[in-house]
Amino acid sequence: MAIGGRAGESFTEINVTPLTDVFLVLLVIMILIAPLVNQAVLKVDPPQSGPNQQQEKPKDEPKLNVDVSKTGEIKINNQPVQSDTLAIMNAIKAEQNKTGVQDLPLILNSDEDALQKNVVVVMDAAAGCNLKKLSIMPPRKN
Repeated sequence: MAIGGRAGESFTEINVTPLTDVFLVLLVIMILIAPLVNQAVLKVDPPQSGPNQQQEKPKDEPKLNVDVSKTGEIKINNQPVQSDTLAIMNAIKAEQNKTGVQDLPLILNSDEDALQKNVVVVMDAAAGCNLKKLSIMPPRKN
């Protein structure tokens, strides 16, 4: 690198040291964060199917059908329920006591225009009742 020069010459060399420092810092950050990204909070096991696995006929086991409408109305097995977590939990526990099965499968249906908070309230109540089998169906179009 030449210091000085003739009058009128422009300086065309780029100092790459700061640029290299920035890239090294970014590389260290990526190395530290990469293992944390692989840890999933919610682990979902996809259904297993294969040529050797026989398709079982669905049994008439008790289940919870939850419908969430675009107006905010929530129905559990066609019975209207208030749209707060405690009321939904009480309705789920009543169904658990009625059927005698604690881990009932819950099938959640919602309208396409249903508010997300109403769907989340149902999912929160299901988690509060220790339900492990939750199926979320595609939204119904109006």
